Amino acid sequence: MAEEVILLDVWASPFGMRARIALREKGVEFDMREEDLSNKSPLLLKMNPVNKQIPVLVHNGKPVCESLLLVQYIDETWVRESPLLPSDPYERARARFWADYVDKRHEMTVQIFPVGRTVWQSMGEAQEAAKKEYIECLKVLEGELGDKAYFGGERFGYADVSLIPFYSWFCALETLADSNIVEEFPKMASWAKRCMQRESVAKSLPDQHKLRDYIMEHRKKLQAQ
Repeated sequence: MAEEVILLDVWASPFGMRARIALREKGVEFDMREEDLSNKSPLLLKMNPVNKQIPVLVHNGKPVCESLLLVQYIDETWVRESPLLPSDPYERARARFWADYVDKRHEMTVQIFPVGRTVWQSMGEAQEAAKKEYIECLKVLEGELGDKAYFGGERFGYADVSLIPFYSWFCALETLADSNIVEEFPKMASWAKRCMQRESVAKSLPDQHKLRDYIMEHRKKLQAQ
């Protein structure tokens, strides 16, 4: 009996992009179903009744939610020669730390997703403060990457899957933050280019300009409210 693999997703979601990349890294065929978050499908509400959010992976009728948990589940379920998470416990912990850094705002640190979201959703002083925080986040990531090919070393892995979807947001954030990420952060730019050469990444990330237009249109709607 063939496996049923369904991904409930939204094309512009960096969190959904993670799942797409991981599935393609493992060579898993899947049915991506685009959700309308203003009119969520009965399947989404059934499979994620707690948060009612995407992405949700439905594997043989069983749901898995939250993007980082999805990537870990995919890595453990479809084992290949090159796992996404390192086998060494310390390196695995470091990979999880940097994935967490991307997503969550803690009391004493700022993370790239919450700050980037504030840049495109806010105005005035709040936006200016978020711009500075966003640049600081990129400085931290540039320093951590250093001269390595990928965040885990010479092999594309879990931390890269977690972060590379936000590359598709760079064009919009460059416009809003009035910065040139390629010039200011050359190591990050080279890393992103290296990741984009992977078929799994190239097929999973949308065109930057299309996403920029989408974000700018959404921004206008927020401002009109």
